[in-house]
Amino acid sequence: MPATDYQGSSAPFASIGRSILSIRRDHVHSMETNHEATSLELELDSFQKQVTERFHELSSVTGEDLLSLSWIRRLLDAFLCCQEEFRAILFNNKTLISKSPLDRLIAEFFERSVKALDVCNAIRDGIEQIRQWQKHLDIVLVALDPHQRMLGEGQFRRAKKALTDLAIGMLDEKDSGSVLQHRNRSFGRNNTTKDHRPPGHFRSLSWSVSRSWSAAKQLQAIGNNLAAPRGNEITATNGLAVPVYTMSSILLFVMWALVAAIPCQDRGLQTHFSIPRQFTWAAPILSLHERIVDESKRRDRRNANGLLKEIHLIEKSARHMTELADSVHFPLTEERESEVRGGVKELGQVCEAMKDGLDPLERQVREVFHRIVRSRTEGLDCLGRPNHPE
Repeated sequence: MPATDYQGSSAPFASIGRSILSIRRDHVHSMETNHEATSLELELDSFQKQVTERFHELSSVTGEDLLSLSWIRRLLDAFLCCQEEFRAILFNNKTLISKSPLDRLIAEFFERSVKALDVCNAIRDGIEQIRQWQKHLDIVLVALDPHQRMLGEGQFRRAKKALTDLAIGMLDEKDSGSVLQHRNRSFGRNNTTKDHRPPGHFRSLSWSVSRSWSAAKQLQAIGNNLAAPRGNEITATNGLAVPVYTMSSILLFVMWALVAAIPCQDRGLQTHFSIPRQFTWAAPILSLHERIVDESKRRDRRNANGLLKEIHLIEKSARHMTELADSVHFPLTEERESEVRGGVKELGQVCEAMKDGLDPLERQVREVFHRIVRSRTEGLDCLGRPNHPE
């Protein structure tokens, strides 16, 4: 897939390093207009600072925490906060957003955001796929329960079959029927798996992803023609072109990071981020992008279904347990039985971490989906356009 690049002249960015407040002040000469613009300019500057702080915090994590379930949840928290602040900016400036060229920029943002809904649905399917893997591990944990007095051949046969099924599922995710049968499920419909999570109360406003759907192409569509605003656009929109670009860039990065971390169809990390460094939030986002790409190039991660740290732990633990199960002879020696019980304990810790983290992550992805829908509906109402997704 060709890289998605942000094109645009670098000439206007000599001034973007300064605050939006100073940019506007250079172009406004009326005392009344300048007075009225002050609160808007301060609001826009505050938004840029908040975005910068949140992504600096996200980029300050160690390599061990990057792409972990807890980090992905923090990333989604940051997105939801930025989305809410952006929504407030639009709400507070309803009279401006219907004027050219801001109406076009906002309409383009909403077109990008509706494409992100399919990514959210695909990520939900990916989370369900991880749950299917986890069920195989649960069988191993039950079969080799360390509280059993003795471990016999029957228990090991059952554990080895579950580990084999897990390996097949992880190696052939695209053709795994256990995943594809969920492809037509949308947000909020009752889950067919026999777990104890409450059914959702929402219905998706976009189609669920089809078998031919491509995460890589969807990311390319979100980033297509995304360009930083020129000086004249900043002036003509009273500075509002900047938060629109900021939120578009955040949307693209967050969707890209989700695709990088969670299994989904036709994952691709080729999306190129070329954000002008004059934006204060550019450095942490570009740093995170580089670190995630580097992680994907590691020898032990190149063919991974997803870069989520917990997926890597599943692979390591499952591989270790498979090696142990293949090497046992009966009756078990005390040393080998101790090794097996240690491996089961390690596997149990991985499963526990997944159980604690997957449900909250799924709820956050659902919340991202519905916030995008709500913001888009409200924004299109202000623009006087139909508010149903394509």
